Amino acid sequence: MISVLIVDDQRLVRAGLRMLCAAAEDMTVAGEASNGVEAVALAAELDPDVILMDLRMPGLDGIGATQQIVKAGRRARILVLTTFDDDDHLYPALAAGASGFFVKDTEPAELLGAIRRVAEGEMVFTPELLRRVVDRAVIGGIADTALTDKVPLTDRESQVLALVAEGKSNQEIADSLHLGVTTVKTHVANLMSKTGCDNRVRLAVYHLQNFQ
Repeated sequence: MISVLIVDDQRLVRAGLRMLCAAAEDMTVAGEASNGVEAVALAAELDPDVILMDLRMPGLDGIGATQQIVKAGRRARILVLTTFDDDDHLYPALAAGASGFFVKDTEPAELLGAIRRVAEGEMVFTPELLRRVVDRAVIGGIADTALTDKVPLTDRESQVLALVAEGKSNQEIADSLHLGVTTVKTHVANLMSKTGCDNRVRLAVYHLQNFQ
């Protein structure tokens, strides 16, 4: 079971997210927080797998709470869920240590999928946000120069890499290429090993720099 901590200053939003997560067979709601201070305390007390983090809250906001939770070494992975997807919110959230970023009008099934992916260790974004992150990394020189060193890949690895760069999940890649999810995970791990990329965003940067 994936334990989820819901953090949002709006009671109605928390109630909706609780109902959504509680209805999923593989999730349980560990608790709720209405601000960043409560989120930091409950992250330590409840030790959830995933924290759904709002950004704009009174007192300590979601950015500050994310920074404190990550700095404390909590195992919880943080998925930002906010109304705002502009760069002024996106990049500070990632810099604070968030593992994903979604807006609140995301389809329920897509959000549940994102929670599962974050729990498995992925970084998750909508394809549009992933493209913005990748473009900024390349244009701004944020990407490692080592990622410009092209390494030999098998045809299958190249196919998997292209789909990772589109923001596809392991399950979506498996469905597209008619492979098992475990096989896809193996290909992704091999890609990270070969390229020196330690997450899927960097793999997307690598693909853009070397194959487009």
